[in-house]
Amino acid sequence: MTILHYIPSLDRSSGGTAAYLQLLAKELGLLTDLHIVTHPSDNPVDVENARVHNISPSLLGGMRREWGILLDEIRPNVVHVNCCWMPQCVLAQRLAQQKDYKVVLTPHGMLEPWIMARHYWTRKVPALWLYQKQAVRRADCLHATAESEKKNLLRLGYNDRVAVIPNGIEVEGIGLKESWRPTKKILFLSRVHVKKGADLLIEAVAALEDRMRDYEVLIAGEGERAYVDKLKRLAVRLGISQQVRFLGGVYGDEKWRLLREADVLALPTHSENFGIVIAEALACGTPVITTRGTPWRDLLGWDCGWWVKRDVEHLADALDDFRLLPEAELERMGRNARRLVEQKYSSRLMAQKMLELYREVTSK
Repeated sequence: MTILHYIPSLDRSSGGTAAYLQLLAKELGLLTDLHIVTHPSDNPVDVENARVHNISPSLLGGMRREWGILLDEIRPNVVHVNCCWMPQCVLAQRLAQQKDYKVVLTPHGMLEPWIMARHYWTRKVPALWLYQKQAVRRADCLHATAESEKKNLLRLGYNDRVAVIPNGIEVEGIGLKESWRPTKKILFLSRVHVKKGADLLIEAVAALEDRMRDYEVLIAGEGERAYVDKLKRLAVRLGISQQVRFLGGVYGDEKWRLLREADVLALPTHSENFGIVIAEALACGTPVITTRGTPWRDLLGWDCGWWVKRDVEHLADALDDFRLLPEAELERMGRNARRLVEQKYSSRLMAQKMLELYREVTSK
């Protein structure tokens, strides 16, 4: 099959969506003739086993013409559109369907309740009315990454053709940590954005007072300067500024070193349709603390982390439970974590299921 993915950006700063397509392409490109269309960026991720095409983002000129030319040249069996709310995504879908191509739409959590509620009247309602609702309705299939996301998509009532395929990671290429001897490091690794909850982590650590004075909180990820400065002021006000380090964006070997060195990954996010960094930490053998805003109930079933209500009290309780664990228990949880990812969340399995979805879509 020939598959054409559209994604607005492959830049590293795009976070999970770019990482998702990078991981999917490596395996899906072995099973299909895979093309990815995006717009130029300063620091794109490296993509293997796919041909990447950069086109103009201009809605008034270049994109329409260049996207149309690519559709005619590539003649894909399926066009797969990634993301919502950006008019370019809707234009890509509309032009593809005008040419009678089947379209799969992956919202990447952008239709989740927390996202929908933000700027609802000023941004979401106008966008829904102008273009987004129609695009969701017209998609041949919606791709959700978890059953919880599927339920939320069905609640919207726009489109009941929803398939669930969890995201995956390249487990085989990720090294398991060699030691679970406590390093007294708590890692937050994500975009530093209000959605991701770094403020909640800082407040929870401060709430534990002297019980966590010897722990270091590492905030790794890119974010707007104003918000990062706000977090720094919060740490100062709560009296833990000496414990909190802001590392900025980390990639490659540095990212994997941090994931393996940390005793625990903490991601107290408002909303996450998957959370690739959670799977990456688990693959390294690092237990995870996250919230019920993510679909990671498996942390409880596989006994490799904490899945808690999103508030300071419950996050602090999880941190307190974690700090009391002996090295042997951290190792047991870490090995459970690795097995979970190997058995349920490999990118190879994701690619195979995606190919099955494409075949199903084109058979109708």
